[in-house]
Amino acid sequence: MTREGEQMLGGLLGAGQLSAMEDLPGLVAEYGRSVGFSQTMIYVADLQQQRLVPLTGQRDVFGDPLEPIRIDATMAGHAFRSVEIVEARHVLDPAAPETVPTSRAGDGPQRLWVPLLNGTERVGVLGVTVQQWSEGVGLLAGRLALLVSLLVISKRPHSDSYSRLVRARPMTLSAEVLWNLLPPRAFANDKVVVSAALEPAYEVGGDAYDYAIDGDTLHVSIFDAMGHDTAAGLTATIAIGAGRTSRRQGRDLPATSEAIDAAIHEQFTGRFATGVLADLDLRTGWLRWVNRGHHPPLVIRKSQQVATLNSVPDPPMGIGLSLSTGLLRYQLEPGDRLLFYTDGVIEAQSPDGEMFGLERFIDFIVRLESDGMSAPETLRRLIQTILQRQRGRLQDDATVLTVEWRTERQQQLILERSG
Repeated sequence: MTREGEQMLGGLLGAGQLSAMEDLPGLVAEYGRSVGFSQTMIYVADLQQQRLVPLTGQRDVFGDPLEPIRIDATMAGHAFRSVEIVEARHVLDPAAPETVPTSRAGDGPQRLWVPLLNGTERVGVLGVTVQQWSEGVGLLAGRLALLVSLLVISKRPHSDSYSRLVRARPMTLSAEVLWNLLPPRAFANDKVVVSAALEPAYEVGGDAYDYAIDGDTLHVSIFDAMGHDTAAGLTATIAIGAGRTSRRQGRDLPATSEAIDAAIHEQFTGRFATGVLADLDLRTGWLRWVNRGHHPPLVIRKSQQVATLNSVPDPPMGIGLSLSTGLLRYQLEPGDRLLFYTDGVIEAQSPDGEMFGLERFIDFIVRLESDGMSAPETLRRLIQTILQRQRGRLQDDATVLTVEWRTERQQQLILERSG
């Protein structure tokens, strides 16, 4: 990287420390010009990952406010979906279709669309125009996008303007509470990839998921609380909170599920939540789990379903019945993908009453995995498919969480440009 590039990144990092979310587009444009980048545009993904929405205050070369663009069927959306830099002929319209031919090095000004990533969470895209493509320019654009991502993520938690920006409509109270409690929808390190999807995004009631890394252990849980109202959302919130408190005190999975059971029972009469609580040893691949009245996890191996982790489910949490089956175990192989899901996925119905079904769900995941699709993009497309079948209105919350152990697939989610 050139000295100018290092100064640009360092200057933007320093200036961004005391800036607000609304200041970022101007700062990125200012520092980008110092290395020849022009027409910089910052877009973030909306809550349902259907559109890319421009940060507030940005305008195109004609002085008009930037408009949201579709994630599907656009060049900017292609960069978001594929997690790679997309190079195109110099076009001004960010919503231009993907059929616009790409240009080659030496063909003059080019438009680059670069994914914005927080680890492996897809935040949005950065658009920049460069005068001449080269590997060094691509490297610098990628580094700039990584820094912009960090700045957006650091300011996101305390920015109401950002929250309004990524929402297409008002959110219910239960959804507001749950979205602020859930971890990001994607995470990866060199041993595991975790991806999640949850709908209906604006009215989610009783579904929730959680995960965390503790040394060489991945903690994973999924919950489906009774009902679809605010009380269901509060039940799921208590389940997550009680689960985190218990595991952080060093309790094992059966004891943690009992703590969740007691917490729900104490707060609500007649309320309960089904769920699966699991620990994955990231060194050995041993999976341990407790099933509290929930659908069993599935194992996908080399594009085939190889196991349904059946057991006699223990009672749901919240009704005060003790465990019988307790802790279960399964040995994963490198590259295995675990699927956790709620009934809103397989019971989603089309207008003529046809259910999505378990077989269709598994086939969808396996087919896209065979095509080399990343886990976050697979789940995004799954949810969009389910929403389309139900004309945008789900009868029940639908949540999917996948865990891939010791797979090389995470490399698809990490944007790397070597010098």
